[in-house]
Amino acid sequence: MVFATNVVFKPTEAMQRSVEALATQDDVNTRGAVFTRPEVVDFILDLAGYTEDQPLHKKRILEPSFGGGDFLLSIIGRLLTAWRAAKSPGSALDNLGEAIRAVELHQETFDSTHAAVIARLKREGLSAETSATLAGYWMKQGDFLLAPLEGQFDFVVGNPPYVRQELIPALKLAEYRSRYQTMYDRADLYIPFIERSLTALAKGGSLGFICADRWMKNRYGGPLRNLVARQFHLKIYVDMVDTPAFHSDVIAYPAITVISREAPGATRIAYRPAIDRATLAALADELRVKTLEAGTVRELARVTNGSEPWLLGSMDQMALIRRLERQFPVLEQAGCKVGIGVATGADKVFIGDFNALDVEPDRKLPLATTRDIVSGEVKWNGQYVINPFVDGGGLVDLSNYPRLRRYLEARHEVVAGRHCAQKSPANWYRTIDRITPALAKRPKLLIPDIKGEAHIVFEGGELYPHHNLYYVTSEAWDLRALQAVMLSAVTRLFISTYSTRMRGGFLRFQAQYLRRIRIPLWADVPGALRVELAETAIKRDLQACNRAVFKLYGLNQEERSALGGNGE
Repeated sequence: MVFATNVVFKPTEAMQRSVEALATQDDVNTRGAVFTRPEVVDFILDLAGYTEDQPLHKKRILEPSFGGGDFLLSIIGRLLTAWRAAKSPGSALDNLGEAIRAVELHQETFDSTHAAVIARLKREGLSAETSATLAGYWMKQGDFLLAPLEGQFDFVVGNPPYVRQELIPALKLAEYRSRYQTMYDRADLYIPFIERSLTALAKGGSLGFICADRWMKNRYGGPLRNLVARQFHLKIYVDMVDTPAFHSDVIAYPAITVISREAPGATRIAYRPAIDRATLAALADELRVKTLEAGTVRELARVTNGSEPWLLGSMDQMALIRRLERQFPVLEQAGCKVGIGVATGADKVFIGDFNALDVEPDRKLPLATTRDIVSGEVKWNGQYVINPFVDGGGLVDLSNYPRLRRYLEARHEVVAGRHCAQKSPANWYRTIDRITPALAKRPKLLIPDIKGEAHIVFEGGELYPHHNLYYVTSEAWDLRALQAVMLSAVTRLFISTYSTRMRGGFLRFQAQYLRRIRIPLWADVPGALRVELAETAIKRDLQACNRAVFKLYGLNQEERSALGGNGE
């Protein structure tokens, strides 16, 4: 799908009301309003090539969500400097009217920034009439994803809004999905923002954005990664982990990307720069120099590969990952199953102590929660979950379980009010996820979602996992031996490579990342090494786990060093 930037969208009355409601929304979280520090703004403009030594009055730049004007005011300053240096004949209106297009949805924000732009132009010596006219040309109030755009742009820069799908009105979400191929799965709003911005680029044009890095690795980012791989060049990636890039803290880590409409090529990469003007200016020069020399910037080939996650780690670590991917099968091909525990939709109803859940005993299963495994071993706190399913698959008949019926009907408003119950009123008392009691009886490895280090706990087959826990079972691998592999630096490399990081350096140990781990077939593991792996896991000796796992994968000295140790 190619988006035609000059298509005029004619909203229905209901859609117009939806747009207007968001335009007057005061909650910054709902609007995804996070503002960028001026040093970072200038850094991005430098990286994109929007610099004062260029004839900027002959170029066109787009800012798709200008907010308080962090980017827009800096753009205007550069534009006026370049125009005056060029000494072009004609008026400011003649020369500058087409140079900028900037869009903002929120009405109050639009109004205040519009006034700030006029004031800035007047301070630059333009008349009040010219200032107001230029601001009128440049600035448009509306929804960037639905508003018409004329022509194409040499630059698109900014900080697109970070808004989760559940905060988007259903009518607008449906329209976005119909228009944008990248609005896939649980994609957040910045995903179609990037798509439309890319398709608005002229040949040779560059996009410079700072936004959450999740799409570079997550499942929902696959279509956008594929679009970039097919039609664009990922020129620059700057990891902004633990840097104060914004005026406020953000949960997900941001990254700066510069993507151009030109043939694909190598990607230049930098990590965690200090946020000061001198450092960022020097780094921008290094990232954009024609021939890269030894320094802080690295260059990687083939970062984009269809819809595959972008691998942006060190070259020696990427070489190790690629070697293991060529040599070994993924976890589930090696006879292991990855899953996630039960989500109920109403934990206060479905989960509690045995005596607090006044239902038939055979309708209660002992439940494992993250609190039970914080020590690295299972120390059960006695929580149970109500199981409304028969072993064969369907829901139990409540007439056969009078205590369960009374318990649930006394809490009918809460239980029936859940989304899953409203979708299927006849099954109002089901949990969101189906419960399979046999899982409780299977030995398994339990893994919390968000952790700074691998936290892999063996559970012998007595507890059912809660939805904050992922689990791994296996008919092939010895789970204690597998635990050693999962505790090792090799597994951390896989997770850190494919996972997005959260604030504080935490990794996401989600199923989509766990399934990318490569391991040998159990039949190919020598007997003595099987014993060694299991024993190191039981002892929770992480150094010994690494030594055994390095032998399992046949890591040479260079590969061991890439993992931060020699395994001796």
